[in-house]
Amino acid sequence: MEALTLFILPALAGVGIGILSGLLGVGGGTVMVPIFRLAFGMSPVMSTATSLFAIIPTSVSGAVSHVRHKTCVPALGVAAGLGGAVTSPVGVWLAQISPPWLVMAAAALIIGWSAAKMLGKAIKMKKPQAARNAGQAARNAGKAVSDAGDRGESPTKGAVACAEGRELQGPPSEATAASNSSVARQNGKAKLTRKQLLIGVGIGLIAGLASGYVGVGGGFIMVPLMLSLVGIAMRQASGTSLIAVMILAVPGVIEQALLGNINYAAGIAVVVGTVPGAVVGARLVRVVPERTLRFIFGGFLLVAAALLLVNEFGIL
Repeated sequence: MEALTLFILPALAGVGIGILSGLLGVGGGTVMVPIFRLAFGMSPVMSTATSLFAIIPTSVSGAVSHVRHKTCVPALGVAAGLGGAVTSPVGVWLAQISPPWLVMAAAALIIGWSAAKMLGKAIKMKKPQAARNAGQAARNAGKAVSDAGDRGESPTKGAVACAEGRELQGPPSEATAASNSSVARQNGKAKLTRKQLLIGVGIGLIAGLASGYVGVGGGFIMVPLMLSLVGIAMRQASGTSLIAVMILAVPGVIEQALLGNINYAAGIAVVVGTVPGAVVGARLVRVVPERTLRFIFGGFLLVAAALLLVNEFGIL
């Protein structure tokens, strides 16, 4: 029974955390921190430190899958990761001198803000079915032009509909989506400008501070900022943030280890489940519609914020 409580259940929870990590581009820390506090009874500092420790293998596993499936921008991820590696030890130091309630409240506020922005964008997007209906209507209009021409009738009206139809036919392909983004492409690969790389470093600086302070990967900050400031697609942002997370978390983990704040047994138990789960999540990115992905991401962040507040104020 003790083995079930100490290893098997955390490992199963880790599978779910890993799927969210690979699918949404987050390290899973926003779930692990409250789990370590509620299920294992750790102190705030130990729960954040152990979460940061478990984030690294989870992020590596998911990032590798994203690179293989070309659903990320590696150069941007490395730039953000290097920026975050500078500030994550600073975040750890700030957490050491802050009261526990402030650490948890800061995490909940940041996560809630990110959730609101992501859900707002998802609500504004068209439903996949509506896009398919528009595409079908356009194809029907195009067929009407052809039929009119065969009958010797004037195809002018149908030609207009057909021209519009070429813009409306179904959801855009990956190539079309990439060409419409702010990221240029050369030989099929994303090509970032120096300004975009510097923005990536800046995003990493912010995410690294949050990562070290509240024990999360920082993906909940990086994904929305990469979408709005760099202009990459949602599918690219998820994988790109994981690349950054696996880099920026390392200095913070080293500092936490030197301070003796990491519970290695609990961290390893969760990692056993998160690694395969992250691989599954990364593969799901290719089949889940972007609007759905945004709703999942926003909902996930809201739940994570609620868990942190519930845990801190002793409601459970």
